[in-house]
Amino acid sequence: MNKFFATFLDVLFPPLCHLCRAFIPDAGPVHICPACRERMPAVAHPLCPVCGIPFLGVGDDHVCGACRQSKPDFAAARAALIYEGECRELIHAYKYRYKTHLRRPLALLTAAPLRDFVAACAPELIVPVPLHVRRLRERGFNQAVLLGETWSREWGIPLERGAMRRIRWTEPQITLTAAQRRDNVKGAFDVRDAAVVKGRRVLLVDDVYTTGSTVKECAHVLTAAGAGEVVVVTVARAVES
Repeated sequence: MNKFFATFLDVLFPPLCHLCRAFIPDAGPVHICPACRERMPAVAHPLCPVCGIPFLGVGDDHVCGACRQSKPDFAAARAALIYEGECRELIHAYKYRYKTHLRRPLALLTAAPLRDFVAACAPELIVPVPLHVRRLRERGFNQAVLLGETWSREWGIPLERGAMRRIRWTEPQITLTAAQRRDNVKGAFDVRDAAVVKGRRVLLVDDVYTTGSTVKECAHVLTAAGAGEVVVVTVARAVES
């Protein structure tokens, strides 16, 4: 009966690729065709075990120069996909064209490859990077919260939607240099109730790790509030900024 119902729904609403709109037989929950999926490269080893940036070529994982020079307040950061091509297109459609249904494929594309990393870190709660209330009103949703809802279900970790808040308006990071991004987010966040994070392992989540200025500042604030450890997960990782 369930198979008949699924077939009936496919006739009424044929499963199409979120990117190229091609029909996908046996689409599954992600709804991205094999051709588009091949154009979404995964983050692969070798990489920096701290910030998760992948290196070109072969070899062993090793700490990158930036993390050697200035170790962030998070223990480790990982992303599933390289932020380019179809991956960038999908995230932009989700975040800037308000296609909130894309949170599910983006979250699922991340959940499976990072499951072992998250399990090894054993976080006790998920904390999304917050938006300023003005940005939240403009956009209508926080992309990190929506992703966090799916990851909470997939990984079995409680989501604390309001654990952090953005207390100062910041300009969009996309237009700024790395140095400007760091200055832009300095002092922009706080923890609403330190008791929520004190002594606990926190999984900080967002959509994209670009220069890392936002998650680094959030991790700094979380550790200052007493978090036992902070690890970071994002859908995508920029390799050039």
